[in-house]
Amino acid sequence: MNIQYEELILTTLFAAKRAGEAILDVYGSDFAVEQKDDKSPLTLADTRSHEIIMDVLEQTITVNNCTVPVLSEEGRGIPFDERKEWECFWLVDPLDGTKEFVKRNGEFTVNIALIQKHKPVLGIIYIPVKDVFYFAAINFGTYKLENSENLVDNLSIKELLDKSQRLPLINNNKSSLTVIGSRSHTSEEFSEFVKRLNEKYGNVEFISSGSSLKLCLVAEGRADVYPRFGPTMEWDTAAGQAIVEQAEGRVMDIQTREPLRYNKENLLNPFFIVSRQGVCLD
Repeated sequence: MNIQYEELILTTLFAAKRAGEAILDVYGSDFAVEQKDDKSPLTLADTRSHEIIMDVLEQTITVNNCTVPVLSEEGRGIPFDERKEWECFWLVDPLDGTKEFVKRNGEFTVNIALIQKHKPVLGIIYIPVKDVFYFAAINFGTYKLENSENLVDNLSIKELLDKSQRLPLINNNKSSLTVIGSRSHTSEEFSEFVKRLNEKYGNVEFISSGSSLKLCLVAEGRADVYPRFGPTMEWDTAAGQAIVEQAEGRVMDIQTREPLRYNKENLLNPFFIVSRQGVCLD
């Protein structure tokens, strides 16, 4: 594995940990909010997480001894004429799952991805309430780390992997197919898709979850398929795509059946399907 990826995994894990701690400080306060306005606790948590991650990533040297630009949900205004020249960049969602934050169900995440030539080559997802990390890099695999106390100063990549579990964890040799969907978004297309799976497989179970956690659960093996027939942005899926793909799963455009691509002029994703290794959807 490229030594740069090893260093970047450790750097981004610590950045996500610090960002998650800042989010939990706000999440633990007494608040009621229905929307993300300029003074809401949700905005405060998002902004604090963004600032912490940016502070780390803007000082990170990765390619040819140059800093790598950052595209974040909180900094989405960068013109395409500028970013279209980026061969490599960070793609960040400092707080994914705003509805989950407001509903206080704990299923919100911190997402950090490294994109190279339109593909996610590294991904970190941290679930602050559960204190669980998912991380992956190309030619490295996907891992799950529980308990941020395992992230100690001067941690080596070998020590990190010794504390982590390689994904997928679950061998899905079972008679049923598990489909995971959103707690916050449903659609007629989703219902039709599940109906077709029922006709093909005969026994389809459904579970729900919020934010990018759905992609993590496919990578882990707890879910087999995650179809998304609703709007998402590139920063919603990039880290999760790296995590799924390095666990030998797929994240593909529903129409083209090609992997999702990043740094498009329009940052809106097409509808897509996430599937674990071995699931045939054709």
